[in-house]
Amino acid sequence: MTSPINRRDSLKSLAALGAAGTLGGWSALAGAQARPLTVGVIYVGARDDYGYNQAHAMAAAEIKKLPGIKVVEEENVPETAAVQKTMAGMISQDGAKLLFPTSFGYFDPHILAVAPKNPDVRFSHCGGLWTEGKHPKNAGSFFGYIDECQFLNGVIAAHMTKSNKIAFVAAKPIPQVLRNINAFTLGARSVKPNITCSVIFTGDWSMAVKEAEATNSLADQGCDVFTMHVDGPKVVVETAAKRGKMVCGYHASQAKLAPNAYLTGAEWNWLTAYKATIEAAQAGKPHPNFLRGGLKEGYVKMSAYGPMVPDAAKKQADEIKAKMVAGTFDIFKDGIKDNKGAVVVPAGKVLKQTDLELEKMNYLVEGVIGQA
Repeated sequence: MTSPINRRDSLKSLAALGAAGTLGGWSALAGAQARPLTVGVIYVGARDDYGYNQAHAMAAAEIKKLPGIKVVEEENVPETAAVQKTMAGMISQDGAKLLFPTSFGYFDPHILAVAPKNPDVRFSHCGGLWTEGKHPKNAGSFFGYIDECQFLNGVIAAHMTKSNKIAFVAAKPIPQVLRNINAFTLGARSVKPNITCSVIFTGDWSMAVKEAEATNSLADQGCDVFTMHVDGPKVVVETAAKRGKMVCGYHASQAKLAPNAYLTGAEWNWLTAYKATIEAAQAGKPHPNFLRGGLKEGYVKMSAYGPMVPDAAKKQADEIKAKMVAGTFDIFKDGIKDNKGAVVVPAGKVLKQTDLELEKMNYLVEGVIGQA
């Protein structure tokens, strides 16, 4: 896939950026119906990575079809000052009025540096925690409760494992990653309480060599069902399949990479958040600063079941999924200990998906072999 023009290198000066900030306010968006809304989408990796970036690119491809929308994209933008230059270029050169900088590390300090200089541009960041009174009103965050899908991955994994050892290859021990590891483990242990989940952190979002090493190491330890939280799951999926192991995918479907190993997967549906943010911009309504949703709201979805998944496993997972959609199933509740023995969710306490305590998670639950 060819990369778009590299705005980081072609940016002439940040002076143009300051000028962009004088081009009216939110009302200008509402009054400019004849003028298309230019939307910038920024990816930390390749758009065809079978993972995080591809999930966003799929949403970007859909919003291109919406009336009155022009989309500009740039891939392989690191979580450094480079993304500030990319955002500045999209604003000054392309006239972008809404930006989707999609990677976790883009928010602080980069969006927080650029947004105040461009009060008429909206910044919608994926995964971060926007705080009222602390962060700019023209910035915000969106994310999905994909831990619901990882819980369901765990249910399927429990039905499929023969060793009762499952595995998680993770990038960084940030709250969103820990939440997924914990949900996967809790889902599995809800079926078989003696299951353990071994975790290896690679240290970054995309490190193919370390992802392969981690997968092989976990396979050597006897783990037979894998999932992951890295930007591009391709390496983990293909390596596990070569080792004769089974896989639950993440971000997007990786079924075609390993059709005989792929059980199901946790997928994003970013179009839901993108459309909500775009519609607010087109209508001149306040920028949605904090968007969250799960299976019920259409922010996440499950991959189709692989042919090797038995009916009993499908039935149990589907019943739990239906409860999640109905809002009657909670993952983190009723006396949960971390893997050091400390109580992290007291007996009788229920943490709903909207509870901000979950977005600050800093522990691994009982049954996880690894250290945050």
